Amino acid sequence: MTINSRAFVAGAFEHPLRNIPGKSVAEVHAEVARGALADAGLQMSDVDGYFCAGDAPGYGALSMSEYLGLDLRHMDTTEMGGSSYVAHVGHAAAAIAAGKCDVALITLAGLPRQKVRTLPLGPDAPEYGFEQAFGVTIPGLYAMAARRHMHEYGTTPEQLAAVKATASLHAQHNPHAFLQRVVTVDEVLESPYVSDPLHRLDCCVITDGGGALVVVRPEIARGLDRHCVRVLGHGEAVKHSSLGGFDITYTGAVWSGPRAFDEAGVTPADIDYASIYDSFTITVIETIEDLGFCAKGEGGKFAADGQLRADGGKLPWNTDGGGLCNNHPTNRGGMTKVIEAVRQLRGEAHPEVQVGDCQVVLAHGTGGSIASRMGSATLILGAEDA
Repeated sequence: MTINSRAFVAGAFEHPLRNIPGKSVAEVHAEVARGALADAGLQMSDVDGYFCAGDAPGYGALSMSEYLGLDLRHMDTTEMGGSSYVAHVGHAAAAIAAGKCDVALITLAGLPRQKVRTLPLGPDAPEYGFEQAFGVTIPGLYAMAARRHMHEYGTTPEQLAAVKATASLHAQHNPHAFLQRVVTVDEVLESPYVSDPLHRLDCCVITDGGGALVVVRPEIARGLDRHCVRVLGHGEAVKHSSLGGFDITYTGAVWSGPRAFDEAGVTPADIDYASIYDSFTITVIETIEDLGFCAKGEGGKFAADGQLRADGGKLPWNTDGGGLCNNHPTNRGGMTKVIEAVRQLRGEAHPEVQVGDCQVVLAHGTGGSIASRMGSATLILGAEDA
C-alpha cells in the first residue's frame, strides 16, 4: 500500500516561545495541539487518531488522550528520538490510508530549559553498560563522526562552520528564533570547543517548546478553508553499531531517502526546499550526501559554496534557522523540520527566505546518534495540486 496522495497535512503550529517557565509538559502539548487544529480549521472533537513519542508524559498517548479529551480509534507512540515526528507523519498517512483514522493529531513538547529532562539512554537499555560507563557524551559521538569524515574526505572545520553561518543567515528573519544574530565562519571557529573538532556554535540550541501537526483524509482536506499539503512519500531506516564494525561517515538516510523518493516518484533534483536535521553541523554534511544532493565526501564543499542558502543556493535549507539557531525542543527536532517544510509549500515562510514556486519539499529526521545506533526518517511533501 502506498501513502502517496492518500493524506494531507492540514494544520501546523510551532510554539512561539523558547523558554516556557511555569507550565507543565502536558500543558505545552495541549497548547500546540490547539494551535495546529485552529490552523486546520478543526476541533479536538474531530480527532480520532493521536501520535506522540517519548516526550509525552505519563502513559504517552493514553495519558495525553485523556488530558486532551480525545475520543480515539487509533494511537501510535513510536519513539525514534529526533526522527520521531518525521516518522509520525508517515505513520499517520499510512493509518489514514488503511482506514484506521480520519484526522490524526501529532504533538511534541518539552521543557529542557526548566530542568525537566530525561536521559536519552537509561540504565535498562541493553547498550548502557558498554557505553555510558565509559563517559560517552552526545557531542563526543558526533565529534568522532566529524573527525572521521575529515580524515576520509578532507572536510575542514571551516566547511562545518559554514553550515552554522548559513543557518544564522536564515534565523535573522525568524522573530521566534533562539539565536537571531548572524555569525561568520570565523566566529564559529573562535567559539570554545565542546568536543574537538566541534565548537560550541557547531551544536544545536537547547530550547523549551513544541509543535503539532494535523494530518487528514483527502476528502476532509478538500472541505477545509485552508491550503493543505500533500503527503507524497515516506521512508525509514535503522543503522546499527554492529559491535563497533561500522562506518560513521554515513547515516541511515542512505536507505530512508531512496524509499521516500521511490514512493513519491521524485528524485533529489526535484526537491525545491529541504528541512534537514541539524543537531550538529556534521549531521547536515553527512545527510545531504546520503540523500543524494551531492556526492559522498563533497558535503562540506557544498555547504561552503553557499548551496544551502535561500538566496540562490541549489538546495535552500532550514529557512527558519533550524535546530542550530531556531528551535530544538527536547532534542526532537524532526517536528520543526516538518513545520517549516509545510510553511514553504504554503508560501508562509518569511519573504526573505521563501522559495519561489515551491512545489516539492523534503523533511528529514535523525534519531539516536550518527556515531552509534540511529534511526532515520525521510518525508516528501508536495503542494496541494502537486
